[in-house]
Amino acid sequence: MTDRTLITIEDIQAAHDVIDGRVRRTPMMHSAQLSDRLGVELHLKLELFQKTGSFKVRGALNRMSALTADERKRGVVTMSAGNHAQGVALAAREMGTHAVIVMPAKAVRSKVEATRTYGGEVVLTDADLVETMKSIQAERNLVEVSPFDDPAVIAGAGTVGDEILDDVPQADVILVGVGGGGIVSGVAVAALARRPGIRVIGVEPVGAAAMRLSLDRGSPQKLDKTDTVADGLAAPHAGALTFAHVKQLGLEIVTIPDSAIVDAMWTIIERCKVIAEPAAAAGLAALLSGAVKVEPGSSVVCIVTGGNADREKLRSLA
Repeated sequence: MTDRTLITIEDIQAAHDVIDGRVRRTPMMHSAQLSDRLGVELHLKLELFQKTGSFKVRGALNRMSALTADERKRGVVTMSAGNHAQGVALAAREMGTHAVIVMPAKAVRSKVEATRTYGGEVVLTDADLVETMKSIQAERNLVEVSPFDDPAVIAGAGTVGDEILDDVPQADVILVGVGGGGIVSGVAVAALARRPGIRVIGVEPVGAAAMRLSLDRGSPQKLDKTDTVADGLAAPHAGALTFAHVKQLGLEIVTIPDSAIVDAMWTIIERCKVIAEPAAAAGLAALLSGAVKVEPGSSVVCIVTGGNADREKLRSLA
Protein backbone atom coordinates (compact mmCIF):
# COMPACT_ATOMS: atom_id res chain seq x y z
CA MET A 1 0.00 0.00 0.00
CA THR A 2 1.97 2.93 -1.31
CA ASP A 3 -0.93 5.28 -1.92
CA ARG A 4 -1.87 7.23 1.22
CA THR A 5 -5.45 7.49 -0.01
CA LEU A 6 -5.71 3.97 1.40
CA ILE A 7 -6.00 3.41 5.10
CA THR A 8 -3.30 1.40 6.88
CA ILE A 9 -3.16 -1.33 9.48
CA GLU A 10 -2.10 1.41 11.92
CA ASP A 11 -5.37 3.24 11.21
CA ILE A 12 -7.27 0.05 12.00
CA GLN A 13 -5.34 -0.52 15.21
CA ALA A 14 -6.05 3.08 16.22
CA ALA A 15 -9.73 2.49 15.49
CA HIS A 16 -9.63 -0.58 17.70
CA ASP A 17 -8.30 1.53 20.55
CA VAL A 18 -11.14 4.04 20.03
CA ILE A 19 -14.00 1.53 19.96
CA ASP A 20 -12.60 -0.99 22.45
CA GLY A 21 -15.10 -1.44 25.25
CA ARG A 22 -17.82 0.24 23.21
CA VAL A 23 -18.46 -2.67 20.86
CA ARG A 24 -18.62 -6.42 21.29
CA ARG A 25 -15.83 -8.83 20.41
CA THR A 26 -18.03 -11.02 18.20
CA PRO A 27 -17.56 -14.79 18.11
CA MET A 28 -16.20 -17.05 15.38
CA MET A 29 -18.16 -20.21 14.61
CA HIS A 30 -16.76 -23.28 12.87
CA SER A 31 -19.38 -25.26 10.97
CA ALA A 32 -18.47 -28.94 10.67
CA GLN A 33 -21.53 -29.70 8.56
CA LEU A 34 -20.89 -26.94 6.03
CA SER A 35 -17.16 -27.67 6.04
CA ASP A 36 -17.86 -31.26 5.01
CA ARG A 37 -20.36 -30.13 2.39
CA LEU A 38 -17.97 -27.61 0.81
CA GLY A 39 -14.71 -29.47 1.30
CA VAL A 40 -13.13 -26.60 3.23
CA GLU A 41 -12.70 -25.52 6.83
CA LEU A 42 -15.54 -23.03 7.08
CA HIS A 43 -15.75 -20.38 9.78
CA LEU A 44 -18.44 -17.74 10.26
CA LYS A 45 -17.56 -14.38 11.83
CA LEU A 46 -20.81 -13.55 13.62
CA GLU A 47 -21.13 -9.77 13.41
CA LEU A 48 -24.88 -10.17 13.72
CA PHE A 49 -24.21 -10.39 17.47
CA GLN A 50 -22.68 -6.93 17.41
CA LYS A 51 -24.42 -4.00 19.12
CA THR A 52 -27.27 -2.80 16.85
CA GLY A 53 -27.13 -6.19 15.10
CA SER A 54 -24.42 -5.43 12.54
CA PHE A 55 -20.78 -4.41 12.03
CA LYS A 56 -21.81 -0.86 11.11
CA VAL A 57 -21.54 0.52 14.64
CA ARG A 58 -17.76 0.02 14.52
CA GLY A 59 -17.22 2.58 11.77
CA ALA A 60 -19.86 4.96 13.10
CA LEU A 61 -18.26 5.08 16.55
CA ASN A 62 -14.77 5.54 15.13
CA ARG A 63 -15.86 8.37 12.85
CA MET A 64 -17.99 10.17 15.41
CA SER A 65 -15.43 9.92 18.19
CA ALA A 66 -13.40 12.44 16.18
CA LEU A 67 -16.16 15.07 16.13
CA THR A 68 -15.17 18.42 17.61
CA ALA A 69 -17.25 20.03 20.33
CA ASP A 70 -18.75 22.36 17.73
CA GLU A 71 -19.62 19.48 15.42
CA ARG A 72 -21.27 17.55 18.23
CA LYS A 73 -23.35 20.61 19.00
CA ARG A 74 -24.43 20.88 15.35
CA GLY A 75 -25.32 17.20 14.95
CA VAL A 76 -24.77 14.70 12.14
CA VAL A 77 -26.64 13.44 9.10
CA THR A 78 -26.35 10.25 7.10
CA MET A 79 -28.28 7.96 4.77
CA SER A 80 -28.90 4.26 5.18
CA ALA A 81 -31.19 1.36 4.43
CA GLY A 82 -31.02 0.47 8.11
CA ASN A 83 -27.85 -1.01 9.59
CA HIS A 84 -25.67 2.09 9.30
CA ALA A 85 -28.69 4.08 10.49
CA GLN A 86 -28.78 2.16 13.75
CA GLY A 87 -25.02 2.38 14.18
CA VAL A 88 -25.01 6.14 13.75
CA ALA A 89 -28.02 6.61 16.03
CA LEU A 90 -26.34 4.62 18.81
CA ALA A 91 -22.99 6.37 18.30
CA ALA A 92 -24.70 9.76 18.38
CA ARG A 93 -26.34 8.91 21.66
CA GLU A 94 -22.99 7.86 23.12
CA MET A 95 -21.26 10.99 21.79
CA GLY A 96 -23.95 13.31 23.12
CA THR A 97 -25.04 14.58 19.71
CA HIS A 98 -28.10 14.35 17.49
CA ALA A 99 -28.34 12.22 14.34
CA VAL A 100 -30.64 12.71 11.36
CA ILE A 101 -30.87 9.60 9.19
CA VAL A 102 -32.37 9.61 5.70
CA MET A 103 -33.88 6.21 4.92
CA PRO A 104 -35.83 4.78 1.98
CA ALA A 105 -39.58 4.95 2.40
CA LYS A 106 -39.64 1.17 1.88
CA ALA A 107 -36.95 0.45 4.46
CA VAL A 108 -37.51 -2.60 6.68
CA ARG A 109 -39.87 -1.44 9.42
CA SER A 110 -37.92 -3.02 12.23
CA LYS A 111 -34.78 -1.17 11.13
CA VAL A 112 -36.64 2.14 11.11
CA GLU A 113 -38.12 1.50 14.53
CA ALA A 114 -34.78 0.43 15.99
CA THR A 115 -33.08 3.56 14.65
CA ARG A 116 -35.69 5.71 16.37
CA THR A 117 -35.32 3.70 19.57
CA TYR A 118 -31.59 4.50 19.61
CA GLY A 119 -32.53 8.19 19.39
CA GLY A 120 -32.10 8.86 15.68
CA GLU A 121 -34.35 11.28 13.82
CA VAL A 122 -35.54 9.34 10.78
CA VAL A 123 -36.50 11.03 7.51
CA LEU A 124 -38.22 8.60 5.15
CA THR A 125 -38.20 9.45 1.46
CA ASP A 126 -39.00 8.09 -1.99
CA ALA A 127 -36.54 10.59 -3.46
CA ASP A 128 -32.82 10.13 -4.07
CA LEU A 129 -31.16 9.41 -0.70
CA VAL A 130 -27.97 11.30 -1.45
CA GLU A 131 -29.74 14.42 -2.70
CA THR A 132 -32.14 14.38 0.26
CA MET A 133 -29.26 14.00 2.72
CA LYS A 134 -27.28 16.82 1.09
CA SER A 135 -30.30 19.09 1.20
CA ILE A 136 -30.88 18.46 4.90
CA GLN A 137 -27.18 18.85 5.63
CA ALA A 138 -27.08 22.29 3.99
CA GLU A 139 -30.35 23.44 5.53
CA ARG A 140 -29.43 22.46 9.09
CA ASN A 141 -25.61 22.79 8.96
CA LEU A 142 -25.07 19.17 9.97
CA VAL A 143 -21.92 17.04 9.72
CA GLU A 144 -22.12 14.23 7.18
CA VAL A 145 -21.20 10.72 8.34
CA SER A 146 -20.74 8.57 5.25
CA PRO A 147 -22.04 4.99 5.38
CA PHE A 148 -18.83 3.73 3.79
CA ASP A 149 -16.70 6.30 1.94
CA ASP A 150 -14.76 7.74 4.86
CA PRO A 151 -11.34 6.60 6.14
CA ALA A 152 -12.51 6.47 9.76
CA VAL A 153 -15.57 4.40 8.81
CA ILE A 154 -13.43 2.03 6.75
CA ALA A 155 -10.89 1.70 9.57
CA GLY A 156 -13.65 0.93 12.07
CA ALA A 157 -15.03 -1.78 9.80
CA GLY A 158 -11.48 -3.05 9.34
CA THR A 159 -11.34 -4.08 12.99
CA VAL A 160 -13.47 -7.05 11.93
CA GLY A 161 -10.57 -8.23 9.78
CA ASP A 162 -8.11 -7.82 12.63
CA GLU A 163 -10.31 -10.01 14.86
CA ILE A 164 -10.62 -12.62 12.12
CA LEU A 165 -6.84 -13.01 11.88
CA ASP A 166 -6.63 -13.23 15.68
CA ASP A 167 -9.11 -16.11 15.71
CA VAL A 168 -8.21 -17.85 12.44
CA PRO A 169 -4.58 -16.89 11.70
CA GLN A 170 -4.36 -19.60 9.05
CA ALA A 171 -7.26 -18.15 7.02
CA ASP A 172 -6.77 -18.51 3.26
CA VAL A 173 -9.96 -16.78 2.08
CA ILE A 174 -12.32 -14.15 3.52
CA LEU A 175 -15.69 -13.51 1.88
CA VAL A 176 -18.02 -10.61 2.65
CA GLY A 177 -20.96 -8.86 1.04
CA VAL A 178 -20.35 -5.53 -0.68
CA GLY A 179 -22.72 -2.58 -0.55
CA GLY A 180 -20.68 0.61 -0.73
CA GLY A 181 -17.49 -1.30 -0.02
CA GLY A 182 -16.51 -0.10 3.45
CA ILE A 183 -16.12 -3.45 5.16
CA VAL A 184 -14.41 -5.26 2.27
CA SER A 185 -11.91 -2.37 2.07
CA GLY A 186 -11.13 -2.30 5.78
CA VAL A 187 -10.99 -6.07 6.18
CA ALA A 188 -8.68 -6.36 3.19
CA VAL A 189 -6.21 -3.84 4.62
CA ALA A 190 -6.11 -5.69 7.96
CA ALA A 191 -5.94 -9.17 6.44
CA LEU A 192 -3.32 -8.42 3.78
CA ALA A 193 -1.10 -6.64 6.29
CA ARG A 194 -1.14 -9.63 8.60
CA ARG A 195 -1.29 -12.45 6.03
CA PRO A 196 0.02 -11.40 2.61
CA GLY A 197 -1.49 -13.46 -0.17
CA ILE A 198 -4.82 -14.07 1.54
CA ARG A 199 -7.80 -13.84 -0.83
CA VAL A 200 -10.35 -11.22 0.19
CA ILE A 201 -13.46 -11.54 -1.96
CA GLY A 202 -16.39 -9.14 -2.10
CA VAL A 203 -19.80 -10.43 -3.12
CA GLU A 204 -22.54 -8.28 -4.67
CA PRO A 205 -26.12 -9.01 -5.72
CA VAL A 206 -26.61 -8.90 -9.48
CA GLY A 207 -29.24 -6.22 -8.94
CA ALA A 208 -26.97 -3.91 -6.93
CA ALA A 209 -23.49 -4.45 -8.34
CA ALA A 210 -22.05 -0.93 -8.23
CA MET A 211 -18.52 -2.03 -7.33
CA ARG A 212 -18.35 -4.66 -10.06
CA LEU A 213 -19.60 -2.10 -12.59
CA SER A 214 -17.04 0.41 -11.33
CA LEU A 215 -14.18 -2.05 -11.78
CA ASP A 216 -15.40 -2.92 -15.27
CA ARG A 217 -15.56 0.76 -16.26
CA GLY A 218 -12.46 1.89 -14.37
CA SER A 219 -14.07 4.52 -12.14
CA PRO A 220 -16.71 4.76 -9.38
CA GLN A 221 -20.17 4.32 -10.84
CA LYS A 222 -23.70 5.20 -9.75
CA LEU A 223 -26.54 2.79 -10.43
CA ASP A 224 -29.77 3.94 -12.04
CA LYS A 225 -31.64 1.65 -9.68
CA THR A 226 -31.09 -1.25 -7.30
CA ASP A 227 -33.16 -4.39 -7.16
CA THR A 228 -32.25 -6.98 -4.53
CA VAL A 229 -33.65 -8.72 -1.48
CA ALA A 230 -30.40 -7.81 0.30
CA ASP A 231 -31.27 -4.24 1.30
CA GLY A 232 -28.00 -4.00 3.24
CA LEU A 233 -26.08 -4.36 -0.04
CA ALA A 234 -28.22 -1.97 -2.09
CA ALA A 235 -25.85 1.02 -2.07
CA PRO A 236 -26.70 3.29 -5.03
CA HIS A 237 -23.05 3.90 -5.88
CA ALA A 238 -19.50 2.82 -5.18
CA GLY A 239 -17.46 5.23 -3.10
CA ALA A 240 -14.38 6.90 -4.53
CA LEU A 241 -12.32 5.81 -1.53
CA THR A 242 -13.68 2.28 -1.34
CA PHE A 243 -13.20 1.87 -5.10
CA ALA A 244 -9.57 2.91 -4.66
CA HIS A 245 -9.08 0.22 -2.01
CA VAL A 246 -10.73 -2.51 -4.08
CA LYS A 247 -8.81 -1.61 -7.24
CA GLN A 248 -5.38 -0.96 -5.73
CA LEU A 249 -5.47 -3.98 -3.41
CA GLY A 250 -6.56 -6.21 -6.30
CA LEU A 251 -9.64 -7.52 -4.52
CA GLU A 252 -11.94 -10.00 -6.22
CA ILE A 253 -15.55 -8.90 -6.70
CA VAL A 254 -18.15 -11.43 -7.80
CA THR A 255 -21.88 -11.14 -8.37
CA ILE A 256 -24.61 -13.58 -7.48
CA PRO A 257 -28.41 -13.73 -7.98
CA ASP A 258 -30.85 -13.10 -5.18
CA SER A 259 -31.91 -16.75 -5.27
CA ALA A 260 -28.40 -17.77 -4.13
CA ILE A 261 -28.49 -15.21 -1.32
CA VAL A 262 -31.85 -16.45 -0.04
CA ASP A 263 -30.71 -20.07 -0.19
CA ALA A 264 -27.56 -19.25 1.79
CA MET A 265 -29.54 -17.24 4.35
CA TRP A 266 -31.78 -20.20 5.07
CA THR A 267 -28.78 -22.53 5.15
CA ILE A 268 -27.21 -20.39 7.90
CA ILE A 269 -30.48 -20.30 9.81
CA GLU A 270 -31.13 -24.02 9.50
CA ARG A 271 -27.61 -25.39 9.86
CA CYS A 272 -25.94 -22.83 12.14
CA LYS A 273 -29.00 -21.74 14.14
CA VAL A 274 -28.35 -18.01 13.81
CA ILE A 275 -30.71 -15.54 12.13
CA ALA A 276 -28.76 -13.85 9.36
CA GLU A 277 -30.34 -11.15 7.22
CA PRO A 278 -30.05 -11.61 3.44
CA ALA A 279 -27.04 -9.26 3.03
CA ALA A 280 -25.13 -11.23 5.67
CA ALA A 281 -25.42 -14.44 3.68
CA ALA A 282 -23.74 -13.15 0.51
CA GLY A 283 -20.31 -14.59 1.30
CA LEU A 284 -21.60 -18.08 1.91
CA ALA A 285 -23.89 -17.75 -1.11
CA ALA A 286 -20.87 -17.25 -3.35
CA LEU A 287 -19.39 -20.52 -2.08
CA LEU A 288 -22.57 -22.57 -2.18
CA SER A 289 -23.49 -21.37 -5.68
CA GLY A 290 -20.02 -21.96 -7.10
CA ALA A 291 -19.48 -18.29 -7.95
CA VAL A 292 -16.24 -18.55 -5.95
CA LYS A 293 -13.90 -21.53 -6.19
CA VAL A 294 -11.38 -22.28 -3.45
CA GLU A 295 -8.75 -24.96 -3.01
CA PRO A 296 -10.02 -28.09 -1.20
CA GLY A 297 -9.12 -27.96 2.47
CA SER A 298 -8.73 -24.18 2.48
CA SER A 299 -9.52 -22.23 5.63
CA VAL A 300 -12.40 -19.93 4.70
CA VAL A 301 -14.10 -17.21 6.73
CA CYS A 302 -17.49 -15.79 5.76
CA ILE A 303 -18.46 -12.58 7.56
CA VAL A 304 -22.09 -12.74 8.68
CA THR A 305 -22.42 -8.97 8.71
CA GLY A 306 -25.82 -8.50 10.33
CA GLY A 307 -29.01 -10.04 11.61
CA ASN A 308 -31.59 -7.28 11.28
CA ALA A 309 -34.28 -9.21 9.44
CA ASP A 310 -37.81 -8.93 10.80
CA ARG A 311 -40.52 -11.57 10.65
CA GLU A 312 -42.24 -9.96 7.68
CA LYS A 313 -39.01 -10.02 5.65
CA LEU A 314 -38.29 -13.64 6.57
CA ARG A 315 -41.87 -14.68 5.84
CA SER A 316 -41.66 -13.11 2.37
CA LEU A 317 -38.51 -15.11 1.62
CA ALA A 318 -39.73 -18.47 2.93
